Amino acid sequence: MAVRFDTLNSRKKVIVIMVAIDTFRKIALSFPEVTEEPHFEKTSFRVKKKIFATYDDKKKRACIKLSQIDQNIFSAADKTIIFPVDNKWGKQGWTLIEMDKVREDLFIDSLITAYCEIAPKKLADQIRPNEME
Repeated sequence: MAVRFDTLNSRKKVIVIMVAIDTFRKIALSFPEVTEEPHFEKTSFRVKKKIFATYDDKKKRACIKLSQIDQNIFSAADKTIIFPVDNKWGKQGWTLIEMDKVREDLFIDSLITAYCEIAPKKLADQIRPNEME
């Protein structure tokens, strides 16, 4: 992620420029049993041969698979940054992320959620935050 500081006014604020494909790749490939494979003109990340995320380098967009509930929660953060695909795939949970606008922490949370949505429970439990019983 590239970051620059706005020093034109008296308050300092961090402006997030983008999450780069290298960051996306590093995070995705750190999950158990993930492979990176081409998917048409995109790069896909899979677990047990099932896609949980893709990256479109031309549009600088990620597409991740979420449950409809998680899709609503992540989209609520900012519908101009994270939003459902505008067709039947979106109704199935496929969600677009504008990589040049998303904060890294929000992206990481959404990618972990997508992985856990697709991965077998045994694998997902290895990275899922401990949930209260």
